[in-house]
Amino acid sequence: MSVPAPDPRAVRAMSIEQLQRLGLPLPPAEFPLVWEPGDEVELRPTGEIEARTAVLQLIMARCFGMIPETAMSWLTASRLTEMVTPPEWDFIASGKGDHRSFVLHHDAVFALCWVLGLTREFDPTVPSDQRLLAQLPNLTVGETFIDWRSRSLAAPRGPVEVAAMLDLHYCLDWGYLEAERIGAPLPGLIDANAIGQRRWALEWTVVFRGPYHDPPGGWEEVDLSI
Repeated sequence: MSVPAPDPRAVRAMSIEQLQRLGLPLPPAEFPLVWEPGDEVELRPTGEIEARTAVLQLIMARCFGMIPETAMSWLTASRLTEMVTPPEWDFIASGKGDHRSFVLHHDAVFALCWVLGLTREFDPTVPSDQRLLAQLPNLTVGETFIDWRSRSLAAPRGPVEVAAMLDLHYCLDWGYLEAERIGAPLPGLIDANAIGQRRWALEWTVVFRGPYHDPPGGWEEVDLSI
C-alpha cells in the first residue's frame, strides 16, 4: 500500500549531514533527488523481497562450492525458478558469469535483511554481521524457501524509513566512489562496491508512485549509473 513519501529535501539534508559526519566528499548541489514532493512510496510485496533474498543466498552458496545439481534441486523444491534472472540462471546452472560480481551480492542480502526486519544493524561503515547467516535459509541442511519463511517471521520496515535509507545510500554511493577516485580515506571497513550493492537492493525494494517514475522493473534493470 502506497503512503505519502517524506519531504525529499528534508531527507536529503539528513543524508548530507551523514556524509559530513563520515568525512566523505559531498555530491554537487545539482545532485538529483530520488523522488519529488507529492510522490507516494511503497515496498515490493514481502514475499517478493523474501524470494529475492533467498535467491541471492543460493547464488552465494554457489560461489562457495555448492554444486549445480544441489542448487537446481533447491530452486525446484522451493518453487523459485521463476524468480531467477537469466544471468543468475547461467551462473547457478553452469558457473558462467563474473564470479566476483556474484560474491559481492552478500551486501545486497544484508540490505534486504534489514528491509525485512531480520537485522537491526545497517551501518554504512561496517561489514554485514556473520550472525546474519542464522537468519537466512539454511541451505546446508536443505531448508526450503517455504520452511525458511515460516521460521524467519519477517517484519518489514515502513516504506518511509526504507526510502530515507535509499536516499542515504544514493548519496553514499557517490561519496564512496569519489573518495576512491581522489584517494581519500574511507570512513570504515567497506568500500564502494559494498555500498553499491546495498543501494542496488534498496533501489529494487522501494517503489515510488508519481509522474516521473516508471513502473518497478526487474532486479537486473536497476540503474546505478546515476
